[in-house]
Amino acid sequence: MAMGGNNNNRAVMAEINVTPLVDVMLVLLVIFMVTAPMMQQGVQVNLPKADTKAMAPAEESVVVSVDQSGKIFINSEQVAAADLRTRLSSMFATRAKKEVFLKADAGVPYGEVVRTMADIKGAGIERLGMVTEPAGK
Repeated sequence: MAMGGNNNNRAVMAEINVTPLVDVMLVLLVIFMVTAPMMQQGVQVNLPKADTKAMAPAEESVVVSVDQSGKIFINSEQVAAADLRTRLSSMFATRAKKEVFLKADAGVPYGEVVRTMADIKGAGIERLGMVTEPAGK
């Protein structure tokens, strides 16, 4: 009367334990949800409101910003208005996708925004996107 008898109860368990995988994925999800809003480029401006469909940003997008005082920025670097066209043309000389997003403060005169748009187009940029806030905000 030996103890132990049948060894069928000691079979190897072949199931995958997914609990650690789920834990890691939830932690990564929380990290990405917290850091995603911090990934915006450019200078903080008071954007105008418009009823438009949202566009998906490009992976390496260039944002030209015009703040309330009329200063022009490429991403977060200030650029003189006279140098905007040459800086953009040199930045996009080797890029296949020539796309720029323009953020202009709602208080900037229309003429300055149009001059900035003309400089961007004059630099050889094929696509120019205007960044606005949703009208409901």
